[in-house]
Amino acid sequence: MLTQELTQLIAILRSLINLPEDEAIKVTNLFKIYTLEQGDFFVCAGDVPKTIGFVISGILRLYYVDRDGNEYTKSFCAENSFVAAYSALLLQQPSRLFIQALEDTKLLIADYSAYRVLSENHVCWQALNCKIAEILFIKKEKRESALLLDNAKIRYLSFQEEYPGLETRIRQHHIASYLGITPVSLSRIRGQLKSH
Repeated sequence: MLTQELTQLIAILRSLINLPEDEAIKVTNLFKIYTLEQGDFFVCAGDVPKTIGFVISGILRLYYVDRDGNEYTKSFCAENSFVAAYSALLLQQPSRLFIQALEDTKLLIADYSAYRVLSENHVCWQALNCKIAEILFIKKEKRESALLLDNAKIRYLSFQEEYPGLETRIRQHHIASYLGITPVSLSRIRGQLKSH
């Protein structure tokens, strides 16, 4: 009998790939429920990550901290998204990223090496890996072009589009950090948009 969490995972996998029943059963055996309280870390910079996660409920923030202690938000992961410090995971190197829960978060997590073994034995997992890589690449390219080409107001509108409903759940300084602006500038942009 599948739990509600595993049913949710399978539904998302089926929205991405053609998943045979026997492979669905195999993957459900890999994932275990894992909970984080608000403020807990899924990955800390310096850790060599070993797991991939799937967000059942809650929000995670992926960010960097420079030598002076300044934080730079890379992205957010909310319900129904996969989360990992991907580069560090693939290269088996220490992560440069922190991944932290912004609210109480429930995940399904799997050991990445066990997932790799599974994915070598059926084409559906290779299709999934390709799909996830494409999603991440598109997200990364959009983010880079926005930071290089768009003004803060356009970046803010893009954030609202990419993360619908998240604005009311996360702190203003985290949104500002993601946009590459100060919280004061973010307040000003919000004020301008309200007055139109």
